[in-house]
Amino acid sequence: MPTIKDVAKRAGVGVGTASRVIAGNGPVSEDAAKRVRKAIDELKFRPSHAARVLQKGQSQTIGVFVPLIQGSFYTPILHAVYTALRAAGRHMVVDFGQTLESERQDALAGAEFLTDRGCDGLIMMGTALQPKDVEKLTSLQPRLVLLNRSIPHFLDHCFNPDHKAAGAAAAHALFEAGHRHLAVVEGPKTSSDNTLRMRGFFDELAKLGLDTTDIPRVRGDFSPDSGWSGARALLAGGPDFTALFCANDEMALGALSYLRQEGVSVPRDMSVMGYDGIDLSAFTVPSLTTVLIPWREIATNALNYLLNLCYDTNLPVRRDLPAKVLWRGSVAATDGASTQD
Repeated sequence: MPTIKDVAKRAGVGVGTASRVIAGNGPVSEDAAKRVRKAIDELKFRPSHAARVLQKGQSQTIGVFVPLIQGSFYTPILHAVYTALRAAGRHMVVDFGQTLESERQDALAGAEFLTDRGCDGLIMMGTALQPKDVEKLTSLQPRLVLLNRSIPHFLDHCFNPDHKAAGAAAAHALFEAGHRHLAVVEGPKTSSDNTLRMRGFFDELAKLGLDTTDIPRVRGDFSPDSGWSGARALLAGGPDFTALFCANDEMALGALSYLRQEGVSVPRDMSVMGYDGIDLSAFTVPSLTTVLIPWREIATNALNYLLNLCYDTNLPVRRDLPAKVLWRGSVAATDGASTQD
């Protein structure tokens, strides 16, 4: 692969002159510029990414870290960011972690990796980063936004849905549908967003007068497998509940699969509700009632905020993006109750 030295040698100029022609700035005679451009064409020379960064001071690239690159949750978010960046004439570099257990270490290593690649700004998604981690990251790259995490003294850079309110909405919806005997498959205890949505869920039930201490709960890891095994454990304890709330849609998909295998009819015998509103939730049998978190819109607004920081643009930034319940076929109203649009 030809280098800038090869271009300079063929054009009969110094490397500095060739560099100024490629960068499009600095004093260069018209004759020298023509010879450099001719050498570039003949050698099919393309400036390296590192060279472009040095010349322009910006890579026109945004780095994105997500905790996992599996399942159906992160892909639409990445696609929303990618689409918005390409529309703006910019690019994306993605790094991702290995497991939820190693998310914090993976995020720190990912931020360093993306910064070393010359990214002009970073979008970090996840719940594991601590305030001291964010201080370290901003010393590496001050143009940084966080998705799904709120850090004191950094809130302007945080784009986080109100998980507590969304969890409360799930509880209220099931209560309004007439369900008084509930069970729960919750997410990992290390996940702060799981903690918030479950707090909102149980607090709302308590406000509505239900005794939450008797509600059976099993813990999952947000995967379909853990939803499957969670539903199995709950049924083994006696199916004395009429509705199952899963702390994300992927666990709800696993739970629906297990219930179908065991001959439990949803929603005739049991109602099931998920959380997140992933695309696949509309295509289950029956289609999954879920709490829709507007993740695409949240991610796009976080990106707009970051682009304004990086490139002095004036893109609109919204933060008031509430969750809502999507009523579908997996939740049935009990006698005397009705679902609401």
